[in-house]
Amino acid sequence: MTGKLASYSVDGTRYYGAVEDGGMVALSPDFPQWPDLRAAIEADGLDRLLEAAQGRSVTHKTGTFAFEIPLPNPEKIICVGVNFPDRNAEYKDGKDQPENMSLFIRFPRSFTGHDRPLIRPKASDKLDYEGEIAIVIGKGGRHIPQAKAYDHIAAISLCNEGTLRDWVRHAKFNVTQGKNFDRSGALGPWLVPFRDRAQLEDVRITTRVNGAVRQDDRTGRMIFPIPRQIAYISTFTTLVPGDIIITGTPTGAGARLDPPQFLKPGDVIEVEGEGIGILRNTVEDEE
Repeated sequence: MTGKLASYSVDGTRYYGAVEDGGMVALSPDFPQWPDLRAAIEADGLDRLLEAAQGRSVTHKTGTFAFEIPLPNPEKIICVGVNFPDRNAEYKDGKDQPENMSLFIRFPRSFTGHDRPLIRPKASDKLDYEGEIAIVIGKGGRHIPQAKAYDHIAAISLCNEGTLRDWVRHAKFNVTQGKNFDRSGALGPWLVPFRDRAQLEDVRITTRVNGAVRQDDRTGRMIFPIPRQIAYISTFTTLVPGDIIITGTPTGAGARLDPPQFLKPGDVIEVEGEGIGILRNTVEDEE
């Protein structure tokens, strides 16, 4: 079974449903026991949702709804930094790739949905893009071995892990501020249920700005593959259903170009993941 599931809103009312040609098939009214897709994941219910959508007509046509981030209330969003060889080289510190991965936390409020604007804040004009693949935990656990890590994934999505570059250097050792401005990044457009490791082991991830390719690499080149990420993170924290791990961005972010090219209002950013889809956003200034 294949399919895609998304969270969306219509005139302020939130729904989740199945993505079909021409729009959405609302499923949340039929599953009141699952108020959102996180609850469905906790109940191992994604396949049941997709089965319920089969043969049904679109309930909300394209253009009548707005995409929300797929999971509105994850307990944790954990991001992996400097996870491609060329990204490590960008730091020009003479150091080989690290023995352990760099991690930081993002809050749900720092993301917006597909086809919505990223917000460039009043505090900085150095908004940058980072295209990444996001995984959603389905089966929780602690001390998860790498050999069993794929068994703990429920779904895959995409992320534009928008960053305010000057604000990741506001302190001696801290990136939290620059990674958590409201609606500075995006998640979505939808969840693709995880069936097989081939969906993640060597897939292409590409980022385009105004049609020009800025980032282009494959997950097979990650310094820390996704099973190792799950194993390492679950060493120090219990992973629970609905947790999101954002797995790392390739080289090519705007801050590393010569001269740097940061995002500005009117820009269109597309993050494309092979077998997943395209996450598209524009940019607007904070009011």
